[in-house]
Amino acid sequence: MKYFASIDQGTTSTRFIVFDEKGKVVSEHQQELKQYLPDKVSVEHDPIEIWESVKNCIAEVDNKFPISQISSIGITNQRETTLAWSKTTGDPLYNALVWQDIRTQDICDELKQIDELSDEFSKTGLPIATYFSLSKILWLLKNVNEVKNARLANDLCFGTIDSWILYKLTGKHVTDVTNASRTLMMDLKTLNWIDKIMDILDIPKESMPEIKPSMFNYGTNKSVLKNIPITAVLGDQQASLFGQNCLTSGEVKNTYGTGCFALTNTGADIVHSNNGLLSTVAYQREGSEPQYALEGSVSIAGAAVQWLRDNLNIIDESSEVESLALSVKDNGDVYFVPAFSGLFSPHWDESARGVLVGLTRFSNKSHIARAVLESVAYQSFELLESMEKDTGTVFDSVKVDGGMVENNLLMQFQSDIFNKKVISQELNEITALGAGAASYLYLNELPLEYLNEYITQSSTWNPNMDTSQRTHYISKWNKAISKAKQWI
Repeated sequence: MKYFASIDQGTTSTRFIVFDEKGKVVSEHQQELKQYLPDKVSVEHDPIEIWESVKNCIAEVDNKFPISQISSIGITNQRETTLAWSKTTGDPLYNALVWQDIRTQDICDELKQIDELSDEFSKTGLPIATYFSLSKILWLLKNVNEVKNARLANDLCFGTIDSWILYKLTGKHVTDVTNASRTLMMDLKTLNWIDKIMDILDIPKESMPEIKPSMFNYGTNKSVLKNIPITAVLGDQQASLFGQNCLTSGEVKNTYGTGCFALTNTGADIVHSNNGLLSTVAYQREGSEPQYALEGSVSIAGAAVQWLRDNLNIIDESSEVESLALSVKDNGDVYFVPAFSGLFSPHWDESARGVLVGLTRFSNKSHIARAVLESVAYQSFELLESMEKDTGTVFDSVKVDGGMVENNLLMQFQSDIFNKKVISQELNEITALGAGAASYLYLNELPLEYLNEYITQSSTWNPNMDTSQRTHYISKWNKAISKAKQWI
């Protein structure tokens, strides 16, 4: 039996998962990650804690399953989250600024005014927003003395989380095309950093990682990895697209995690959105042309359930939200828009904030719980609707993964609002599988079609809502969204 593994460094936790050659989980360990919220616009992670969590998860698995049996390792990671570190010491110069962080709004407003860069930004496939890495890099250069000093000493590295982990493991300052495509600094066609953006914004080129294909031999580490080669790196949502076997143009998946991320494969074509979506790299195998995707991103999905638990104390455990929501027959005309960090796709309104509307004396915590769950389905519907407009394709079904897929109420409601079949896989660790399988296929020079071996359909949900009810719900959601917009 052959084995492959994945380092899955997400927003809320780090995991190390070992799979056998049939794609079954053999061993895993997970460690939760602390969220640092210094003020109402900032979200940070401790880079040392991330690195230690990677080492701990690998060591814990090694205690149960000898990792020396593993043939290859893939890395998948939370994207856009950005940090700076010293080239010589490898020590971080400041906390990582998480993708949800919105402190850089003023910087983004200034970027929008630079006319000579508008054509350059269009090459990235992304709108100017706090979500992406560029404004985080500019903030670090402007506000952190350690970063300024490192720059003067030519001792500065910037990177996303994949770069940070690769640097700590291999000593190389590299990233892959999928993560680089989320920075607002990479040309989607040439797969290179855009010189004009870096020159005008005075970002030192030598501080940026070298861009490599997703499937590529990145090196290894003797003490931590026992010399197992790292042969794939994919941002988490691209890893999910890959793991869902969405390898042909027109296939679509939606991941329900901290946020919600829907991607559809557009093959060798870069499809520029007219409906608020992002153009991004899906994956690239060394020696092959890149494949592209259209993506819709929602910042708050599962995080809204955590908010019910941690901020409102309506539930003690996230798993309780379904039974609470099921205790009422419908939402009681209560709608919740979780625009805690503004609205991402397709609205791109950084001034929006969360709203809870439709409350009456009749409303109770069960209605609020139901409204929170339903908000995830409505936001995902907006993404799919935009994709269908951009591609001229009507999807028959949507492949789903992520922690919230276990919520049967949400998945049935999602199918009803989509008016499409929703399909989950037997294995829920699709993101980790995607990165690990990519590493295994690359190392063994196997065709990508081999992914079919790993996919086992588990559950399906079919729409069961009449058109008038569905239209009513969507109309009310649109009304709620309008209340959340331009709050600031």
